[in-house]
Amino acid sequence: MTGAPIKVLAIDDEPPIRKLLRMGLATQGYEILEAPSGKVALEKLAEEPALIILDLGLPDIDGHELLRTIRARNESIPIVVLSSRGDEAGKVKALDLGADDYITKPFGMDELLARLRAALRHQLQAQGERPVFRTGDLSVDLVRRIVKLGEREVKLSPKEYDLLRVLVQHAGKVLTHRFLLKELWDELTDAQYLRVYVRQLRQKIEADPERPQFVLTETGIGYRLRAPD
Repeated sequence: MTGAPIKVLAIDDEPPIRKLLRMGLATQGYEILEAPSGKVALEKLAEEPALIILDLGLPDIDGHELLRTIRARNESIPIVVLSSRGDEAGKVKALDLGADDYITKPFGMDELLARLRAALRHQLQAQGERPVFRTGDLSVDLVRRIVKLGEREVKLSPKEYDLLRVLVQHAGKVLTHRFLLKELWDELTDAQYLRVYVRQLRQKIEADPERPQFVLTETGIGYRLRAPD
């Protein structure tokens, strides 16, 4: 990592976890800000971190409420939830409230670093959306509405393209079923319709639809499009 270090605000009430994050992230050139509580975390926002790691089990403020507050103050800052809570409902709620990703403790540092890089890439993409999105041999021209695998153009139905477009706009980020249904059908449609269109889209853009490389399933939560290269 070159240039000025990226500030990461680590919000966690467990000293061993904060120490692990401090040591693991510092070796990669990140600057670490630490907050053992929600109150301190809100104060640390004044130091303008570029990315937030948030534990939901804080002693003073409910983690979901803190997430809601942070997102209301800053719409674009990447937030990666790092929590011992593995229940599906908690994950979905955090993602719907604006978390960019969700990792369950115990975690591997290499995976966490990869997720942080993906969240930062997504932020950069959102700030200046590129007219042509590329990941692997998949390219999506968002201006001309042309989808290609290598040099071969892929014909999509309007709804298949709309689904892919939403995934592209949030590439690298987990999108919940609820979010996608709201974006594509105003949430009035059964989730089975979403599964059908995901399956159809995979049939057209995946080399092996049963082992997708682009449209990835987050079991019980939603879908994630592979981040741009």
